[in-house]
Amino acid sequence: MISKYALFLRSSYGFLIALIFILILCFSCKELPEDNKDPKKELLIALEASLDTLSHVWYPRTIDSLRGGFWSDFDYKWDKVGKQNKMLVSQARHVWTASTLALYYNDSKYQQIAKHGYHFLRDYMWDSQHGGFHTLLGVEGDSLKLLSTGKSAYGNSFAIYGLATYYKVSKDTSALNLAKKTFRWLEEHAHDPEYGGYFDVLQMDGSWMLDVTENDRNYDNYIRKDWKDQNSSIHLLESFTALYEVWPDALVKERLEELLVLIRDTITTKKGYLTLHLQRDWTPVSYKDSTESVRKEHFFLDHVSFGHDVETAFLLLEASHVLGKKNDTLTMRRTKTMVDHALDWGWDTSKGGFYEGGYYWDETNTRTIEDNRKVWWTQAECLNTLLLMSKLYPEEPRYSKLFEKQWHYINTYLIDHTYNGWFDAGLDTSPEAKKRAKAQIWKVNYHNVRSLMNVIKMMKGEFALTHSHQ
Repeated sequence: MISKYALFLRSSYGFLIALIFILILCFSCKELPEDNKDPKKELLIALEASLDTLSHVWYPRTIDSLRGGFWSDFDYKWDKVGKQNKMLVSQARHVWTASTLALYYNDSKYQQIAKHGYHFLRDYMWDSQHGGFHTLLGVEGDSLKLLSTGKSAYGNSFAIYGLATYYKVSKDTSALNLAKKTFRWLEEHAHDPEYGGYFDVLQMDGSWMLDVTENDRNYDNYIRKDWKDQNSSIHLLESFTALYEVWPDALVKERLEELLVLIRDTITTKKGYLTLHLQRDWTPVSYKDSTESVRKEHFFLDHVSFGHDVETAFLLLEASHVLGKKNDTLTMRRTKTMVDHALDWGWDTSKGGFYEGGYYWDETNTRTIEDNRKVWWTQAECLNTLLLMSKLYPEEPRYSKLFEKQWHYINTYLIDHTYNGWFDAGLDTSPEAKKRAKAQIWKVNYHNVRSLMNVIKMMKGEFALTHSHQ
């Protein structure tokens, strides 16, 4: 006969076993989701959240309901501090960004923001006397005054970019007509019928500066007056791509193809980097044979800009896609060379991120990094292009790994997780950027918003460009 004590022990033992089993089951269930986490899904969620946060920190905060357009200057805490000048490039970029967010989120709120920006371009920045858009307006009391002393093809290209994209979402033909008018103004004034391409630096009436020998009117960018350059060329390519999408005009197509070939085959060197400035006949401008002090003084005119190289690779592929070029192996080959060169020469293998600028020494085939900042727009454009390359070249897994490392770099050193927005440079090499302005006339949100939207679409398999070039 079993004693009551033995029965108690047996029942207690059974209870203990049952309890242990339940606890093991609970812990295993708790751990199960961790084991089954999908890193790509986690990354996609993080990117979508980052885009959402970025969009909300800029809008509606930057809308200037007093004078129109957008406020330009905000400090690191997003307090409105500064001159609040209205520059064509930043105002037009806001129109593009808000229009693209309207398309992306299917949200009329962003369309209204874009409309607000369009009206400012139309009513205040267009030069009704000479045509073309003014470059810079300043705030003077309750009114605006003209600050720029010339016109810029680069600035007008962004006007086209914003207007064409606003038309894409709004179907407002008046915006498209203004984009067409701007294209025709550039055709008449900035395009070079003899050597191709466009002059960026123009007089107020749109005439060239070749015969101007004295800077007696304090012309903008006088040092570049006789030259062509990669920066205005790549953004004209970008804007004509957007315009051709909504207005497949024969001359727009001709100029778009002309720019694609010039940038790919002439401005881009065989090594895979862009020549920053060139003479009218496309002879490169170089300070290599100058003294070190002269070379350093003119570094901004002649160096290797890794960010522009990788951004341009994307813009060339985008233009080729919109032009309907199938199996464009030449553009594919050249753009891959550009990205690979930037990775080999300008990428920080330790923390990630691309340096701002280097210099080549042809005789020794070496380069030096002369500006080690990791500027926000460069990191954004490179995030976009690295993922694009991973889609176009799936047999090379390094692109995907570098894309993930680039996002980790951005999330760690560029995104302000306290006040939101992006610092103007990575804190690893520019710790002082933590207290610098979050917005100014040269820092808006078009680069990083575009990059985040594009990579999200790529990860979802919704990015048309990846299909046409595969």
